[in-house]
Amino acid sequence: MNVTLQIPDDIVLRLGCSLADISRRALEALAVEEYRAGRLTLAELRRLLGFETRAELDGFLKARAVYEDYAVDDLEREREALRRLGI
Repeated sequence: MNVTLQIPDDIVLRLGCSLADISRRALEALAVEEYRAGRLTLAELRRLLGFETRAELDGFLKARAVYEDYAVDDLEREREALRRLGI
């Protein structure tokens, strides 16, 4: 799907963006907001933004101070799974 936004030229200039830059920034802002709201999974976010690796996505999220919810229970489940695997 293609989406068209009407942004006044003077605002685009003030933001210091080219047409390609403003399009990408708009996509990233939408994607981050939808992820934060719980409407996108990490896999969907990665696909939407075109990142090939999880590390690229992690770097993108970290740069925007977006962190996964990770509770002590999550840590304990992972530790138990690793223990069962002998790691």
